[in-house]
Amino acid sequence: MDVIFGINAVGEALKSRGRGFEYVGVARERHDHRVQNIIDECRRLGVAVRFVPRQDIDRLTGTASHQGVAAVTSAKTYAELDDILSGKRGEHALIVVLDGVEDPHNLGAIIRTADGAGADGVLIPERRAAGVTATVAKASAGAVEHVPIAKITNVARTLEELKSRNIWTVGLDERGPQPYDALDYNMDCALVLGAEGKGLHELVRKKCDFLVSIPMLGKVPSLNVSVATAVVLYEIARQRRRANMAASRVNRNSPPRTQSSQPE
Repeated sequence: MDVIFGINAVGEALKSRGRGFEYVGVARERHDHRVQNIIDECRRLGVAVRFVPRQDIDRLTGTASHQGVAAVTSAKTYAELDDILSGKRGEHALIVVLDGVEDPHNLGAIIRTADGAGADGVLIPERRAAGVTATVAKASAGAVEHVPIAKITNVARTLEELKSRNIWTVGLDERGPQPYDALDYNMDCALVLGAEGKGLHELVRKKCDFLVSIPMLGKVPSLNVSVATAVVLYEIARQRRRANMAASRVNRNSPPRTQSSQPE
């Protein structure tokens, strides 16, 4: 069983119906409408609600930042890479590949941005990287319930597999020769991001089809990985939205097709 906490994390888990719930614990001190919405959803779904002292939730979650709501649930189900590749949300695939992100707050923020920017899924290493924990679920504001997340054994080999399936790999690296917004992302692609303070492993860097960077105008050489992810993912979303709008205008302005007469 897992423990997840926070109003958004528990609320999204209830909405997604992707987990089994043993119960939802609510601090007796909470009486606002956001918590009442959680209680109403639990009753609608037949999920048990326990009203307990806040200290009980502190002990259950191991933190005081739970907003007075926690749930004991079945474990997060990880997706398979094939499922992510076959379930693309738009015309072009968009996959986020993380090369060893270790901070759960960064992972949660990246998953939240991936959901908002329309990514098809997130790939994380099985070892030496953060997994989907209660802290990640809270940091993602519940987005972990909606974004397919797959564990991979080896990042470099996974990039080779993606390329064999005609998916272009774009590594974000402060040494990248090309600005991130100079690349045309209207293609099936995977955005590859490195660990905090370390960046991409050298082998992973060499496997990328493109290396892009975010120009820095100040004294600090790079951005936090979750912030950098947001910058690039929303540039990808902007380009694709613009291309879709242009295609729609062309279709609207095209003359209607007429059926050619057939010879008798």
